[in-house]
Amino acid sequence: MTTPSTSSSIQKTFLKYQHVFVFLAPLAFVVGVYFFAPTPESAGTAYWVRYWWLFLAFITGATIVNTVGISGSALFVPFLIFVFPVVAGETLTPETLVKVGLISESFGLSSSALAFIQYGLVDRRLALSLVAGAVPFVVAGALLSFIIPAPVFHAMLGMALLAASYLLFKADLGHEEPSAAGDEADADAAADGGRADLPDDDDKLGPAGVEKADDGTVTRIDRDGNDYTYSHGGYLERFANYSVGGVFQGLAGFGIGELGIISMLRTNVPVRVAIGSNHIVVALTAVLASLVHVFGGGLVPGAHNIDLASTPWNMVVWTVPATVTGGQIAPYVSANLDTSLIKKGVGVLFAVISVALFLMASGTV
Repeated sequence: MTTPSTSSSIQKTFLKYQHVFVFLAPLAFVVGVYFFAPTPESAGTAYWVRYWWLFLAFITGATIVNTVGISGSALFVPFLIFVFPVVAGETLTPETLVKVGLISESFGLSSSALAFIQYGLVDRRLALSLVAGAVPFVVAGALLSFIIPAPVFHAMLGMALLAASYLLFKADLGHEEPSAAGDEADADAAADGGRADLPDDDDKLGPAGVEKADDGTVTRIDRDGNDYTYSHGGYLERFANYSVGGVFQGLAGFGIGELGIISMLRTNVPVRVAIGSNHIVVALTAVLASLVHVFGGGLVPGAHNIDLASTPWNMVVWTVPATVTGGQIAPYVSANLDTSLIKKGVGVLFAVISVALFLMASGTV
């Protein structure tokens, strides 16, 4: 039987070398696709390298979405709808959009979630409680995706993101800045590089640690020694946002991250901790939504399961490694960007995506 100390040691070793395991996953995926995926009989070198340029587009998109803590499909789906036809000269079907977005997003978000955990920017108690509350709504949304008209969905999500953009610009984020590292912090430094007045967390690396006071105040310290203070209050507001977002997550693979992070910020969770914790929620619900989209069609009268044989494997062999790489880069970008820049970037991103969704709903594009 594994003892707690052994389990903790294994977890710490895994997090320490998580980038190795993370990059082995897409390698195994690409090899598996090349040798075992149902591809056209005439598939040759030209087939596999046809969409090489998607690697550049998806690594950029994955870095952006993982930095601000939203779902990858929030950028990937509009990109595949508006940009891909211009560059590739072909239009993808909605079924293909869902498959490429969900497969790529699941790998990328899982990669970034591990990187944020390693960096010490994830409140696992907060994240897992939100996942547990969101599960039934994600499943319900995924099942609704088989019957709800696409224009109705696009219009609804466009309105939700526009409201989220407004709330984000109005939110007061002054509380979230990490404490400055100075002489006082240096004086309190512990032997392992952490803070002497905070316990070192065995499940995290270097100076990372967390402490919860009797009054509910949480003090978290990341791998660089920055500390953040907040509380776990505001569960009802977060539950409401993640419930609505969970329905959208199930419908098309994005929505829970975009709406959820607003409730995190509005309930005084520091922006970098909110982004990191939100990654766990989005990653796990993205995987769940993928499974329901693939296998849940049989539960809905008249629906159909996704046909894996029609998956554009020559696309995902480029997008999966790209999203994984972007997910690993994101925590470093997030930790070094100015908070106001992150805030404005997320708000503008939401507004742009909502405009694109309104155009899709109106049939303009």
